[in-house]
Amino acid sequence: MQEPSITPDLIAAHGLKPDEYDRILQIIGREPSFTELGIFSAMWNEHCSYKSSKKWLRTLPTTGPQVICGPGENAGVVDIGDGQAVVFKMESHNHPSYIEPHQGAATGVGGILRDVFTMGARPIAAMDSLSFGRPEHPKTPHLVKGVVEGIGAYGNAFGVPNVGGEVRFHRSYDGNCLVNAFAAGLADADKIFYSAASGVGMPVVYLGAKTGRDGVGGATMASAEFDDTIEEKRPTVQVGDPFTEKCLLEACLELMASGSVISIQDMGAAGLTCSAVEMGDKGGLGIKLQLDAVPQRETDMTAYEMMLSESQERMLMVLKPEKEAEARAIFVKWDLDFAIVGETIPEDRFLILHGNEVKADLPLSKLSSSAPEYDRPWVETPAAKAMPALPPITPIAALRKLIGSPSHAHKGWVWEQYDTQVGADTIRRPGMGAGVVRVHGTQKALAFTSDVTPRYVKANPFEGGKQAVAEAYRNLSAVGALPLATTDNLNFGNPEKPEIMGQFVGAVKGIGAACAALDFPIVSGNVSLYNETDGTGILPTPTIGGVGLIENLDELIAGLPEDGHIAIVIGKTEGHLGQSALAAEAFGIEAGDAPHVDLAAERAHGEFIRDNRSHIRACADLSDGGLALAAFEMAEGAGIGLRLDSGEIGQLFGEDQARYLVATDAEGAEALLKAAEAADVPAAQVGSFGGLAVQMGEDAGDLAELSALYRSAFATAIRGDMPDHA
Repeated sequence: MQEPSITPDLIAAHGLKPDEYDRILQIIGREPSFTELGIFSAMWNEHCSYKSSKKWLRTLPTTGPQVICGPGENAGVVDIGDGQAVVFKMESHNHPSYIEPHQGAATGVGGILRDVFTMGARPIAAMDSLSFGRPEHPKTPHLVKGVVEGIGAYGNAFGVPNVGGEVRFHRSYDGNCLVNAFAAGLADADKIFYSAASGVGMPVVYLGAKTGRDGVGGATMASAEFDDTIEEKRPTVQVGDPFTEKCLLEACLELMASGSVISIQDMGAAGLTCSAVEMGDKGGLGIKLQLDAVPQRETDMTAYEMMLSESQERMLMVLKPEKEAEARAIFVKWDLDFAIVGETIPEDRFLILHGNEVKADLPLSKLSSSAPEYDRPWVETPAAKAMPALPPITPIAALRKLIGSPSHAHKGWVWEQYDTQVGADTIRRPGMGAGVVRVHGTQKALAFTSDVTPRYVKANPFEGGKQAVAEAYRNLSAVGALPLATTDNLNFGNPEKPEIMGQFVGAVKGIGAACAALDFPIVSGNVSLYNETDGTGILPTPTIGGVGLIENLDELIAGLPEDGHIAIVIGKTEGHLGQSALAAEAFGIEAGDAPHVDLAAERAHGEFIRDNRSHIRACADLSDGGLALAAFEMAEGAGIGLRLDSGEIGQLFGEDQARYLVATDAEGAEALLKAAEAADVPAAQVGSFGGLAVQMGEDAGDLAELSALYRSAFATAIRGDMPDHA
């Protein structure tokens, strides 16, 4: 095949700016080949190089006594005692999911699972944070249906329980949905596998499924804005096979146990290119690849296509040569490809051969650690518009507005399509705060949550960034878990716009402040930029995935309120309605500042909940919708009514931070209030649970009727051509 000439249009089509191309010419001293251009494009795009965000990511707290491995590997690793570790990460598959929702979301799940098991961990839990446009937008029902089906189809077939997550709707996501996938796994703390190659002349081995043309150019597409040519990008979306991935998991874990592996790397974004370059760069070695040896499922594939294919269910490994026969036998047994496709070399070279021709010969280190790094200009986000007085509304009418909106309605329609129990260790399913999974064969458990309130981040990136971390901390504390560490998925618009870069900088500063104050370091993550369509960006959405440890299941807080239980709020209520869910859902008002996050109070109140768990029967953090929504969700989940003493809208629906709602019996309430006074923690009795009515002040509604609205609103809002799962 005649390779195309390198023209300005071809360079631009590869997402490279003219000055970046000039830099390539300086590095290699000549015009690149077509394959070399593709390799530079893949390694230097935003998705792989973090060129706009590296400067700020370095400021985040990433260490602590519990951290075994922080950012830079496939996933983060945290010690959970007894020689065990939890391995976890969150990553986006936003652009592919908008173009082809089922496969985009499915391969997002597949990719994040590989990130976990390539470290030597068996996956035990998954979550997804999903953001869609307005339900009435013509594309939204199709996207919701496809994304949820794709997540369920892949995760269910692979065999990992989906235990939590979030779903939101907002007009800013009309042209660019967000699909953030989280996975966590368990490993022995002394048996973690890393990606740095070592040793010269070691075989580089291709593992897993065959290479096809799906996903060619996917990483570059993921670093571009959308426009009206979006449908033409469908070929850049990969196709996943969860059954092959399950075989790959078992084969990799068996291979690791055999002592054959020097280093191993998932083939994710930019496929063979990125995996080989990262292994070589981290080990200070060069890599030579012979593409004729790459298993292919399509004919006449070019070097360019093989190097940039993002076909799924593939790994790259550096193998101990004496273990080749044993390793090959394992993969043959699992009916997977095993092919030696190259070797490590001492020179700083990335040498690609195909059909006796040199298709690429590049300095390997310049592709990864020497990628461009930008200090993008940014401007501080201006103060939000003043919060107007809300029109009069009764408490029950306000509650209806929230529970009747798809963002705050019951999400059973979504998670009932996921297998939440596979593995038989799920203790707390989705639907009420953090998910909890037992550490198999022990009395320990891990809690998982994902949180962000994009309205807050847009109004005040610093406070919004702090709040996302604080809410994750609260959700873990509310089930009795000690928050251990976080992963982040930073979704923003075009970083070349100073106002968008300002949102990013402010949010990262807020996240960093909260992680430091709460001893809650970031150990892995992902940045997704250019989430824009026709120049309009999404709400800034820095999703925080939090992981916490419950040392003994006796310490789990996972009960439901009972008839006669007393409702107590831990934390101070001022009635902050700026950027509140009520203002947005009931009146279409997104104004005012985000609530202030007092990190010292967050820490003190979280510790108080964990220290006094013996007095607590049920607990939830207060966030979107304030006390009223949390109390309704807690009562409705138990099938009983409630009475809140106040009828004042700010007290009921205000979103002040550092607060928890606790349900307990009379004896527990007395002990809890006494303990709060001794600890100087604000605490107040605010009502009680029981009966068949929902009463707030003098206003009351029927529990059965409100419950019916709450459980049907999601499916009603996005019905479109969907089956009714309500």
